[in-house]
Amino acid sequence: MASVTPETKDAYKAKNLSAFVLGWTGEVGKELVNELLNSKLYSQVFLIGRRNVTFDPSDIRSGAEQRVVDFDNLQEHRDAFQDIQVGFCCLGTTRGKSGAEGFYLVDHDYVVSAAMIAKNGGCKDFHLVSSQCANSKSMVLYTKTKGEVEEDVKNVGFEQFTIYRPGILMCEREENRPGEKIMRTVLNPVAKFFPTAITTPTSAVAKAMVNMAVAKSTEKVRILENKDVHIAAGEINPE
Repeated sequence: MASVTPETKDAYKAKNLSAFVLGWTGEVGKELVNELLNSKLYSQVFLIGRRNVTFDPSDIRSGAEQRVVDFDNLQEHRDAFQDIQVGFCCLGTTRGKSGAEGFYLVDHDYVVSAAMIAKNGGCKDFHLVSSQCANSKSMVLYTKTKGEVEEDVKNVGFEQFTIYRPGILMCEREENRPGEKIMRTVLNPVAKFFPTAITTPTSAVAKAMVNMAVAKSTEKVRILENKDVHIAAGEINPE
């Protein structure tokens, strides 16, 4: 896996690229926006979502431009993606929140539609948060959907496409999900002693995405399994 040095970052910054983030109000998305803005690697960062969020002026996210779109009519919002070279997608929901059809709509259809529009608008480098065990042939809706969206975005034909397959995301959600809170409590010891087994901090996913965008690579499609995400984030050393 390519390393990222201060010199690599300076060379990348000199390209004067812009970036957009989909799913930026989610837990990974929020971490990612902070990483992108703190890094100052991009001339502009656009937050694309279904609603505007009001920030305190002291919040670093207030320095990004928000663009509101209707994901059910995304073709009408093509301009929101125009001339942005790098895309980060953390878009997703849950079956419990949206139902089976709603889950597939958000995690597959919205993502693929956005990817196609972004590609046509000039996006060359696309980064997608998927999931551990993603498999289009799975009998499980969640992993099957993640596998299908990986394949369909790959077929869009970006110059560079990077897939991240983290394990169970470890964070303190603002949204109240009692089941997940109990699971995180149970998994905390696992995360401590076996950090790359089945868990991933949301902060690690965000760091990995920023680092992989900067890292030079001749591979058109890169897939980072859970351990690779930890390595790319600088959380553990490669063997």
